[in-house]
Amino acid sequence: MEMRNTTSDFILLGLFNHSTAHQVLFMMLLAIVLTSLFGNALMILLIHRDRRLHTPMYFLLSQLSLMDMMLVSTTVPKMAADYLTGNKAISRAGCGAQIFFLPTLGGGECFLLAAVAYDRCAAVCHPLRYPMLMSWQLCLRMTMSCWLLGAADGLLQAAASLSFPYCGAHEIDHFFCEAPVLVRLACADTSVFENAMYISRKKAFATCSSHVAVVGLFYGAAIFTYLRPKSHRSTNHDKVVSAFYTVFTPLLNPLIYSVRNSEVKGALKWWLGTCVNIKHQQNEAHRSR
Repeated sequence: MEMRNTTSDFILLGLFNHSTAHQVLFMMLLAIVLTSLFGNALMILLIHRDRRLHTPMYFLLSQLSLMDMMLVSTTVPKMAADYLTGNKAISRAGCGAQIFFLPTLGGGECFLLAAVAYDRCAAVCHPLRYPMLMSWQLCLRMTMSCWLLGAADGLLQAAASLSFPYCGAHEIDHFFCEAPVLVRLACADTSVFENAMYISRKKAFATCSSHVAVVGLFYGAAIFTYLRPKSHRSTNHDKVVSAFYTVFTPLLNPLIYSVRNSEVKGALKWWLGTCVNIKHQQNEAHRSR
């Protein structure tokens, strides 16, 4: 019988090794993450600053950008620190925090994408009734529900995952703690938890064409990770797929909802013009002194 590890810490084996090719991939990943953080932060700033964007749709998009920023920040900083320092240990509390935040943000984003789809469907199919169908009160309720349902999912997964006894070297062949990967190390029968987790992940929402690419990547990656039987799982596949919905999807959201949207592009041009004018006035004031 396999002996249990005396420490409660887990070891994250990571996504990259220190070969030249993987070092290049690591730098590319960091560039993508920084671009994602900048793009989502810019979306939140533009929506906050421009009164023309103070509508339910753009409020939902600002929440989507916030979730994306938090989702990236939950996994990538720890992964980068592990890669650069060589210290791949993560405490039980840290692992539980990642397991909590990932379903909270990922599940919340699933519901939020459905809310955005409802908003666009109401605007396109019932333009005259749109103010009644998508009032601010309903928008705020939908947003709060997305956060609460995601948090409930995250809390259940974190509590259940950490309740199992774990054996061996506590090595997690992943770059962050994720419930389906962690429970493989458990020294107990986890079938009840896995079945319950898979059922809670079976979400199907209709979407509009403007964000079908994001939904396809996000839902597809989540379904691939959470709905496959244990016998068909591969750690390498899991790591690659997880990178899609934790890193690449947050990059696509601001691109799709800004580059394709004339109102957001107009707000960006207005904001840049305002910044240039302020800088010009400061220079003129400095010269006149």
